[in-house]
Amino acid sequence: MKLAIINGPNLNLIGTRETDIYGFKSFDDYLVQLKTKYPTVELNYFQSNIEGEIINEIQRVGFEFHGIILNPGGYTHTSVAIGDALAAITTKVIEVHISNIFAREEFRKLSFVSAKSKGVISGLGIRGYDLAIQYFIE
Repeated sequence: MKLAIINGPNLNLIGTRETDIYGFKSFDDYLVQLKTKYPTVELNYFQSNIEGEIINEIQRVGFEFHGIILNPGGYTHTSVAIGDALAAITTKVIEVHISNIFAREEFRKLSFVSAKSKGVISGLGIRGYDLAIQYFIE
């Protein structure tokens, strides 16, 4: 099984930014744990702060991978183009957010991604990625 994890802007700073929200563990360290926990799953990781690069990656994996775990970061609330990219592909997507976006600022309650995703995991911390992998395995 091939799964893509795609993280958007500022998620490269997990472990150092707003640790009260995002925790102290870097995503790279967490990815090692996920790969160890799921040795039969090929996890392909991509992170970018640039909207177009995220769209390119969605299109690259969106017809041949078994699933995409997408945390579009701040683009969740602003990018019609990422939503359009998800609508154009055949691979199922689980949208993941480390924080509970519905308990934060009002503008974060709008997602241009959710309607194009199979489901949403929000507010369960970094563990949301693990839960998304479990969904695809089952």
